[in-house]
Amino acid sequence: MDKKSQLKKEYKQKIRPAGVYQIVNKINGKVLVGRSSNLDGRFNSHNFMLRYGSHRNKELQKDWNELGEENFKFEVLELINPDDETITDYPSELSIMEELWLEKLQPYGERGYNKKSVRKE
Repeated sequence: MDKKSQLKKEYKQKIRPAGVYQIVNKINGKVLVGRSSNLDGRFNSHNFMLRYGSHRNKELQKDWNELGEENFKFEVLELINPDDETITDYPSELSIMEELWLEKLQPYGERGYNKKSVRKE
């Protein structure tokens, strides 16, 4: 196997950090809370969309444009331990973790960029 193939293989096998994150507006304290099975990739995606004015959260994009990149920070709120053998359903675990953080932080309206979802039961 050549070096390039070996590097690709190693990259694909690498365990990526998964968990719940927030994007914090350092000026007004508003946050966007989310979850991802690849936090590094998700941060890169948010950063790219915000830098090029294409983020789907228009309020966050507006503040980013007005206040500048330097007034925002990306933070990990909670990580899933990949060695935890009790977790069998990572997507469900991430969803539960995110719901707990949304409940705790209430990042809606004046406090954040998240939109309350209406759940049908």
